[in-house]
Amino acid sequence: MSLATTDEIVDDLAFFDDWEDRYKYIIDLGKDLPAMDQSLRTPERLVKGCQSNVWLDVRSSEFALSFTVDSDAYIVRGLLALVMAAYNDKSAADIIAFDIDGYFQQLDLERHLSPTRGNGLKAIVATIQAIAKAA
Repeated sequence: MSLATTDEIVDDLAFFDDWEDRYKYIIDLGKDLPAMDQSLRTPERLVKGCQSNVWLDVRSSEFALSFTVDSDAYIVRGLLALVMAAYNDKSAADIIAFDIDGYFQQLDLERHLSPTRGNGLKAIVATIQAIAKAA
């Protein structure tokens, strides 16, 4: 199963009238993420700054960075799916160039997240951007 693209996610979320339905959609996106092998759930892969546990593993090839992500919270797995739509299997240059703030604004996301979830989301994005800059 292929994951949704950023454009598909923006279009799909615009379809819903209320945020309860949008949250359900985001949680469903998280359920579609590939499972992370338990052996990758190590302290070194924990993203700092997240209220929930978030693990991030990266594999790089000549052309792209591929991420495997997981969380112990359903909504956070959904938020990870939103981020993966923007960043997974993209080149480091594409990751750095992608307007993640504009994407989140299109989703009207940050207004509907608790401050701690918003900070966690920023920590995930910052971690991925730092990986891309180092690649």
